[in-house]
Amino acid sequence: MRVHFIAIGGSAMHNLALAMSSKGYVVTGSDDEIFEPSKSRLSKAGILPKQWGWFPENISNDLDAIILGMHARKDNPELVRALELGLKVYSYPEYLYTQTTDKKRVVVGGSHGKTSVTSMIMHVLKVNGVDFDYMVGAQLDGFDTMVKLTHEAPIAIFEGDEYLSSPIDLRPKFLWYKPHIAVLTGIAWDHINVFPTFENYCQQFSNFVNTIEPNGTLIYFEGDKEIVNIASDSRNDITKIAYHATQYRATDDGVVVIHNNSETNLPIFGNHNMQNVQAAYFVCEQLGISESDFYSAIQSFKGAARRLQTLVSQENFNVYFDFAHSPSKLKATTNAVKEQYPNHKLIACMELHTFSSLNKAFLPQYEGSMNEADEAYVYFNPKVVEHKKLESFSIKEVELAFNHPNLLVFTDSQKLFAHLKTVASQNTTLLMMTSGNFDGQDIKQFANDVAIHLQCK
Repeated sequence: MRVHFIAIGGSAMHNLALAMSSKGYVVTGSDDEIFEPSKSRLSKAGILPKQWGWFPENISNDLDAIILGMHARKDNPELVRALELGLKVYSYPEYLYTQTTDKKRVVVGGSHGKTSVTSMIMHVLKVNGVDFDYMVGAQLDGFDTMVKLTHEAPIAIFEGDEYLSSPIDLRPKFLWYKPHIAVLTGIAWDHINVFPTFENYCQQFSNFVNTIEPNGTLIYFEGDKEIVNIASDSRNDITKIAYHATQYRATDDGVVVIHNNSETNLPIFGNHNMQNVQAAYFVCEQLGISESDFYSAIQSFKGAARRLQTLVSQENFNVYFDFAHSPSKLKATTNAVKEQYPNHKLIACMELHTFSSLNKAFLPQYEGSMNEADEAYVYFNPKVVEHKKLESFSIKEVELAFNHPNLLVFTDSQKLFAHLKTVASQNTTLLMMTSGNFDGQDIKQFANDVAIHLQCK
């Protein structure tokens, strides 16, 4: 089987390319630029394009599949050639589905928490020796790639993203997967560039539930009224399982989860993570994992990369990093850290980086999202706003939107990081949140530098 990837260098695309190469397919690809770690990983597998650019001669009738990445444009020369030849062009999620039609599919959807829930399920299944295919949106300890596709595995675990499938397929990705077991974690308006109203955004999740296979199962968070409404309106043949946060209490190094008159120590923390644990438990139960086996396995789960990741952990000073960027994610993460360290000064810092977060009309959605922080900082780059062709906004407008009594807004990341170094002190937890990198700042190195600085005081 010969498969060609148009825009092979993306995070999702290169992982799928690696998975297909491991499956024994002949993989080729193209891109106009490929960055690390995709470049090294593709090179190691022997499938890195020899030169950058788009080459219509790469496209011929002897290809079995062409997979189109979101980075490509509608007028991409290779895409144009494929359409001229009448070849089948797959989106990334469509191709994942074609590779798993004979498997029991589990799909985790929601505006937040889907990576964590998917990761927890994968961790528990692996510890219990269950063979499965998967696709997840973060690098996980114990897993070489973010995608695995095999001939043998009877189960496929997918993180279900509601964003667009490809430049020529504007349906949400998760509508392709047709789950036997679906999870909905929560709905909070995101991707304003694609879903201009909250009602339109909610409709996508309703559409997702409608794709559940006949007599399938929906596992949903009962604390979200939108999801509760979607579940109540769903088909009668679907089995519905509502969940909430499992009972727990905070400890110095995580939490103790209380279940069925037993207690289990977990290294993760926060109410939102306890919701994720319960969702993962119900999925694993559906897949035949007992309660004792689930909790025995989950206690070694340390989290997904860039999801409430520990950068520094000292007796009186901690630094955490989180991929949070939307209002609901900011609130959940900030609340979790404050709950875990109630006696620490919490300094929360976030970057407005995504299209939605840099949209002036969307800014009011952030009101109260960092209220649990003692000090809050927001960074944005006006040049990025201009590059995205969005309406400009001022520092004052950001301050009014967040409505935090101790908020400072920066437009120079070097000045921001220099300031953070001066306010960090003992009995402090610093929380850095972004889906970017604060315009090239090495956050991990910064965290270590601050820790050393405090030790030397």
